[in-house]
Amino acid sequence: MKRFIAQVLVWLGLTAARLVAAISLAEDGYHVFPGDNIQEALEQAAANKSNKVVKVHAGEYSPNSRRQALIWFNKLHDGIRLEADGLVTLTAANSQLALPSEPGFPAVVNHVVYFGDGITARTILKGFRITGANNFVTKAQTREMEPDRTIPKNYFFYSDGGAIKVFGRSYPRLQNLDVVDNFTSPCGAGISVQHQGFKQDSVGIENCRFRQNRAQGTGAAIDLLAGSAARIINCLFVGNVSNTGEDPVAKTSGEQPFVNNGVLTIFWQSKATVQNCTFTGNRNGVDDMGGESTYTSCIFFENRLDAGLKGFARYELAVNAGAKVTGCFIKGNYHDVRQVVSATENVLQAPPPQFNNDFVPGAADYKNAGYRPVSAISPPTAKRP
Repeated sequence: MKRFIAQVLVWLGLTAARLVAAISLAEDGYHVFPGDNIQEALEQAAANKSNKVVKVHAGEYSPNSRRQALIWFNKLHDGIRLEADGLVTLTAANSQLALPSEPGFPAVVNHVVYFGDGITARTILKGFRITGANNFVTKAQTREMEPDRTIPKNYFFYSDGGAIKVFGRSYPRLQNLDVVDNFTSPCGAGISVQHQGFKQDSVGIENCRFRQNRAQGTGAAIDLLAGSAARIINCLFVGNVSNTGEDPVAKTSGEQPFVNNGVLTIFWQSKATVQNCTFTGNRNGVDDMGGESTYTSCIFFENRLDAGLKGFARYELAVNAGAKVTGCFIKGNYHDVRQVVSATENVLQAPPPQFNNDFVPGAADYKNAGYRPVSAISPPTAKRP
């Protein structure tokens, strides 16, 4: 009965935003509580010239209709700071709206969070757990979510970026996120960056954890499509799997299929700055086809997860196109035809890091390398009036 009622409400266009009280505004920003609509708060903050902070309080927030994104940012929302206040989960799933017979069940949005054209580094997403994407794809809602019509939108615009999609001239700061258990086809279950060559700035990805994300093709955790840029600082990658099945793009295009990618994939004309990150227990570490990236003080340790397509040897780092690699610890195979991975500037066949439960290395050699956890969640500061 609940599911029937939910479907009727969607059919009538009665969203949850019309059924709850208005979002509250305090001196420290807009406050969103379970049952409220986060997008409504973003719209109010977008119209406010002086207060652009939105705080989301503890709970789980899910879509109230089938559409492209749970929440979205475009040029109208530039400068908003969206923060979790307490333990907050943003999910793509709503089993009341999804049909069990659908391949994407229970997801009902393509992306949990969408950042569109016109977003600068003043825009911040901080402290959330983001989950539930499962290869649900619709083209509905594009004009509302992305008003800019000048940048072409191909299939990857809709399909990639299960947890977070970044598109066009968009350079948000993504901080203290837990991106876990998302699936997409073909690419970027965690974060998909699609700058389309607009690299005036880069996406900032800091203090984030990527766990158990899966992609049928490339970049299960992070995928930088051609002509994109990102700074990836102090992030953890564990248990992610790319190449879970046949490459769907190659199947239709006749191109050489991708079969053995990293969980961070960097495409042609793309560039990443990767610093103090840890890759361990994934199906491969990083594959970089851009040739301009830098890897500093990172740990690549035994990315040998036996998952995805069979018959391909695991590796830690593939930089055949070139890169700058310094201060890194590597235990396992790496691909380096240009010989940019120096044995004097890195530790090859590195000793065990002695990870603790938070994947902080206990071995003294690693004191300046790899991920360190930060306090991702601030304590609750307000209750619903």
